[in-house]
Amino acid sequence: MHVLSSLCAVVLALMPAPAMAQLQLAPSSDSARSLAPPPPSPRLMLAPPGAGVTRSPPTLLSPHTMPQVSSGEAALAVSARFGRELPQQITSGLTWRVYPARPDPTRPLRPLREERAAAPVFVLPPGEYIVHVSLGLASAVKTVSLRTETAREVFDLPAGGIRLEGRVGDARIPASQISFDLYRGSQFDAGERRPIAQAIVTGDVVVVPEGTYYIVSTYGDGNAVVRSDIRVQMGKLTDVVVNHRAAVMVLKLVSDHGGEALANTEWTVLTPGGDVIKESIGAFPKVILAEGEYRAIARNEGRSYQRAFKVTTGVDGEIEVLAR
Repeated sequence: MHVLSSLCAVVLALMPAPAMAQLQLAPSSDSARSLAPPPPSPRLMLAPPGAGVTRSPPTLLSPHTMPQVSSGEAALAVSARFGRELPQQITSGLTWRVYPARPDPTRPLRPLREERAAAPVFVLPPGEYIVHVSLGLASAVKTVSLRTETAREVFDLPAGGIRLEGRVGDARIPASQISFDLYRGSQFDAGERRPIAQAIVTGDVVVVPEGTYYIVSTYGDGNAVVRSDIRVQMGKLTDVVVNHRAAVMVLKLVSDHGGEALANTEWTVLTPGGDVIKESIGAFPKVILAEGEYRAIARNEGRSYQRAFKVTTGVDGEIEVLAR
C-alpha cells in the first residue's frame, strides 16, 4: 500500500544539522528543530490531491486585505499553525479542501473547493461547510458557518517531521541502497499493521501527527533489516540515523585463488540453520548481509561447490569459492 503517492517540493524550515538519534532510541529534544520560519528544504511527502474539484485562484491572506464579495456571498479566510504553543503560521505544503456540511447522499462526496496556498480565501454562499487541511499525513477538520461577508479560521495541526538516513559505522549508506517504511505505534505493540509510508528516501521529510512510530529500515536486498522506535513532537523536525551492522560481499567462483570468476554461476546464500537469504546468477553477484555467519553455494555446469564465511560490520570484501 502506497499511502504517499506523490512527492512535492516545498519550503520547510531546517536548522543546522542537529545531533542524530541512535538506533532504537526515541530522538532526544536536541534532535528536534522548529519547522518555522521556512527556508528551502528537502522534499516533503504529501498526500495525493483529490479529483473533480473546482479550483479558485489562490488569494494570500494578509491582516488588512480581503476580496470583494458580491451580494449573497461570504469570504472565508483560513490559515494553519502547528498548535497553540507554536503560533507561527505554516507557510507551505498545505492542502485545503472545502466540503458541503450536508452532502447529497445519492452522490459521491467531493470537495467544493481545493487550494494549496498557505492562507487562501474561499468565496462561498452563506451556509455551513466542512473545511479540511492536511500537511503530509497530518490533518485537521472544522465545521464552519458563514453568516456574514467575512470570516477567519485558524487550524491547529499537531504535526512534526521525520528525516531519515542510514549508516554503517561512520559511513553513510547511499540513498540508492536503503529505504524506510513507517508504521504507527511501537514495534512491540501487538497485532499486524500496514505501513503509513513506504519506500521513504534518505533526506525526504515525512510530516506526521505527533506521536510514536516505528521505522523498518532495509539496506540492500538481503537480510540487513533494522527496526527502530521514534517519537515525533509537534512543530519539530526530528533527524534519525539508523545504524546497520552489515557489509557488502561479492561472490566469486574460481578455479584457483585469485583467478577469473566463472560466468553463469547460480548462487545461494544461507544461514547456518539453512534459511535462504539470497539467490542470484552471475560471475560477480553482490549481496548486502547483516553481521553473522553464512554459507555460499555455487552451481556451475551441473556441479555444486560451497564455502562457509563470516560477515563483520563495515568490512566489505570478496568471498571466493573454489571450483574443486
